Amino acid sequence: MAVQYLTESTLIAFFSLFVALLLVFLLLPQFNQITAKQLGLIPDPSFIGVLAVITLVTGLIAGSYPAFYLSGFNPVKVLKGSVLASAGSLWIRKGLVVFQFTISIILIVSVVVIYQQMQHVQNKNLGLEKDNVVTFGIDNLEGESLNTFLNEIKRIPGTINVSAIRGDLTSGDHNNTTGLTWEGLNPGEEIDFTDIKVSYDFFETMGINVVAGRTFSEEFSTESSKLILNQRAIDLMGLEDPVGKTVTLWGQDRQIIGVVSDFHFESLYSDIKPCFFRLTTQPINVLVKIRAGSEKETLAQLQDFYQDYKGTSLEYQFLDEIYQRLYASEQRVATLSKYFAGIAILISCLGLFGLAAFTAERRLKEIGIRKILGASEFSVVRLLSNDFTKMVLVAILIGLPISYLVAQRWLENFAFSIELKWWYFASAGLAALLTAWFTVGLQTAKAALVKPVECLKDE
Repeated sequence: MAVQYLTESTLIAFFSLFVALLLVFLLLPQFNQITAKQLGLIPDPSFIGVLAVITLVTGLIAGSYPAFYLSGFNPVKVLKGSVLASAGSLWIRKGLVVFQFTISIILIVSVVVIYQQMQHVQNKNLGLEKDNVVTFGIDNLEGESLNTFLNEIKRIPGTINVSAIRGDLTSGDHNNTTGLTWEGLNPGEEIDFTDIKVSYDFFETMGINVVAGRTFSEEFSTESSKLILNQRAIDLMGLEDPVGKTVTLWGQDRQIIGVVSDFHFESLYSDIKPCFFRLTTQPINVLVKIRAGSEKETLAQLQDFYQDYKGTSLEYQFLDEIYQRLYASEQRVATLSKYFAGIAILISCLGLFGLAAFTAERRLKEIGIRKILGASEFSVVRLLSNDFTKMVLVAILIGLPISYLVAQRWLENFAFSIELKWWYFASAGLAALLTAWFTVGLQTAKAALVKPVECLKDE
C-alpha cells in the first residue's frame, strides 16, 4: 500500500514537471519581453539531472503522508467511518490556507502601491516641460558654428525653440562641486552644488519658470562670468535678493543674474539638488521643442536638415521617453507583481476549494440532518462558510501589517513618494474575502442543495 501511494505521488510530480516545462516554454518569450532579459530553456544535462532529483524528492515527500499515515489505519475503523482527523492535521490544513491568503494579500497591496507610485511619477509636475522635446547629440560644433546650427533649426516650421546642454539632462553625469562660496557662508560649511552648463534659450525651451532676474541672453557680451541658480540653492545659501550679488566660484567672482524654480533633472529617487547654471559654447546634446500636432512633419524636416548639415542620419530621442526609462525597473516590477498576485490568488483558491470540498464531504450527514430539521440552504452555506471566513480574516490581520511595512520600505527608495492610504489595504482585504466567499460558496452551495435522503441513505 505504501509503495502504491509513493508511486502515484511521484508520477504526479513528474507529470507536473512536464506541464511546468511546457508552460515555461510557452511563456518565456513574454517573460523576456517584460524583464528585458534573454533567458532560454537550454537542455543542459546537469540542469535536467538536478530537476529530476528535485521532482523525485518532491514526489516522495508529498506521498509520504498517505503512504505511512493513511496506510496504517485499521481497515475496520475506516469502513465504519470512525477514523477522525487529528487536531494537528486540521491545524496544518487551516494554517496553509491562512499562509496562502496572507501571501495573496501582501501581493495585492504591492500591486496597488506600485501602480499608484508609478501614476504619481508619471503625473507629477517636474518643473519643466518634457513633452514634445526631442534631444540628439552633436560634436565638433562651438561658437559661431553652434549658433548658426541652432538658429537654422529654429527656422524649421513647427519648431518652438531650441537649445543645447553639456552632458545629458537626466543621466546625472553633471559635475558636482563645493567650490562655490559667498558672503555669509558659515566657516567650515560646505554645500555640494550641481554644475549644469547650458546654451542660450535653455530655460525657455524647457519651460522652466524664472523666479527672479533673467536668463542668459545674446544681447549681453559677458555672460560667461554670470550664474543662474535654482531656488533650492538660494534657500540653502540663505541669500535675500540674490540677483546682482557676487559669489566666488573656484576663486573667480561670478554675478548671479537669475533664479529659476526647482525642477527634477534626475529621477524621483533623488531629492532636488542645489545647482547653478553656466553658459557653455561646447554642448553635447541639443534640445528641440516641437509644436504639438506637427511632430511628424517637423521631425522629417529636422532629419533632412541634419543629413545635409552633418552628412549623417539623425538619431534622436524624445525627452519624455528618457524620463520614462528612469523607472523601467519599477514598471517591470509592477507588471510582474500583477502576474505573481494572480498566481498567488489562484493557488489560494485551489487550496481553499479543496479544503471546502473535504469539509463539506465530512459534514454531509450533518447537512442532511439539519435540512430534515428545517434548515434552509442559505443557513447551511453560512454554517459551512463561517470557518473559512475566520481563516481569511486571520490572514487579513496578519497580511495587512506586513504589507504596510513592505510598502513603506519600498517607498523609502523615492525622495518623492505617495502616502499610503487606508483604502489600499481595505481593498486588498475585501478582494481576498470576496474571492474566498466565491470559492467556498461554489462548493458549499453544491453541498447545501443535496437532498437529505442522498446524505443519509447509507445509514
